Amino acid sequence: MSNDRSQLRWGVEQRLEFIEFRLFWEGHVNRSDVMAQFGLSVNQASSDLSRYIGLAPHNMYYDRSLRTYVRQPGFGPVFDKLDAGRYLAQLRSVADGILGQDDCWIASLPVYDSAPTPARGVAPVTLRSIVDAIRRYEAIEVQYQSLSNPEPQWRWIAPHAIAFDGFRWHTRVFCSGDEVFKDFLLSRIIDIRGSRESGILADEDHDWNAMVTLEIGPHPALSDTQAKVIAIDYGMKGGKAKIRVRRALLYYALRRLGLDTNPAARQPHDQQIVLLNREGMHEIHG
Repeated sequence: MSNDRSQLRWGVEQRLEFIEFRLFWEGHVNRSDVMAQFGLSVNQASSDLSRYIGLAPHNMYYDRSLRTYVRQPGFGPVFDKLDAGRYLAQLRSVADGILGQDDCWIASLPVYDSAPTPARGVAPVTLRSIVDAIRRYEAIEVQYQSLSNPEPQWRWIAPHAIAFDGFRWHTRVFCSGDEVFKDFLLSRIIDIRGSRESGILADEDHDWNAMVTLEIGPHPALSDTQAKVIAIDYGMKGGKAKIRVRRALLYYALRRLGLDTNPAARQPHDQQIVLLNREGMHEIHG
C-alpha cells in the first residue's frame, strides 16, 4: 500500500480528506463514519484508515476504551483544506437547504441559522443552456426582461462566464444588440429559443480579465481600540487589507462592502471600513 500522496486516486484522496476533516473538527473518527459517508465495506474503510495512518502516523491513535481513532496533540494536517471557511461553507449550505445533513462532513452540527435570503428564480433549464453555451463557445438567443424596458426583448448573447455578486447570479456575455460585454441576471432570462456559433472570445472582455485591488482600512473616526477590532475582523495587517476583484465585478464588490457611497454619509460604527485607494477606484469605475 503506497503512502505517497502523489499516487493517490481522487476517490481515495477524498476519503482521506474526510478522515482528516473529522479528526480535526470532531477530535475522532472511526470505520463506521467512513463507511456511512462513502458507502464502503468494512475492509475498504479499514484500508483507508490504515492508509491515513501511513501518511500521518502521529495524527491519530486508536483508543480501545472509546473504540475509535482519536486526534493526537501533535496533529498536523496532510491536506491543505482545513480552513474555517470550508467548515462554515458546509454549515451555511446545510442552513440554506443546499446540502443535506447526511451529505455534510460535519458529524455534530452546532446550533446554527442564517439570515434569510430571498430565493432567486433561476430555471434549471436556463442555467443548463448558459453552461452549455459557455462550454461550446456558442451564442444563444434569449428573451430577457430588463428594468429599462417594459416588455421582455429577444437578444443574442455569447456567454463566457458565470458570476455571483454576493446576492444574485449573473452570466457575463457579449450582447450582440448593444455590441458590448455586460452582465445578464440569470433570473431575468425568461426563455431561450436558438443557438449559433460565436466568434467572440473571452479574452476580448477586458473588464472581466483585468484585476484591480481594493485597499480597505478601519474608519478613521473609530477609536484605536475599535480600529483594532475591525482590523481583526478583516484580517488587516498594518492597518489595511487588500482585496483583489475583477474589474467587471468592481461595482458589486464596492456595493457589498458598503464602499459605494461617501463614508461621511454613515456613522463610523455603521460604516466601519473605508476605501483607502478610493481615487484610483473612482477612475476605474467611472
